[in-house]
Amino acid sequence: MVKRQAYQPILITDASRSQNDQLTSRQRRYVVMMSIRVACLIAGAILVGVEAPLLWLWLPLCGLGMVLIPWLAVLLANDRPPKEEHRLANRFHPRQQDDTPPMSLTAEERSHKVIDVEP
Repeated sequence: MVKRQAYQPILITDASRSQNDQLTSRQRRYVVMMSIRVACLIAGAILVGVEAPLLWLWLPLCGLGMVLIPWLAVLLANDRPPKEEHRLANRFHPRQQDDTPPMSLTAEERSHKVIDVEP
């Protein structure tokens, strides 16, 4: 019997991932990194308990993991895709506003007019 793989749609757009997908992946990455930190803490405690050889080498490595991993986890959890360039450019070079209400235009004029909405 042939096992079918899950259907994976082909992406044909340059659209970015949804905010929920981005948040979920950042949360998973954070939990994994903090789990590694807990593993470093437990490994350090076990190494001290059994008086392992080369303890002078292993303890600083575990300590370094317990200090650097939370810092990296927070940095990566707060990491977001960069904002689009035109958003920043619009802050410094605002577009000219057209104060003509859209409903005062004819249907043909409205289809050619671009309405600029500020975020």
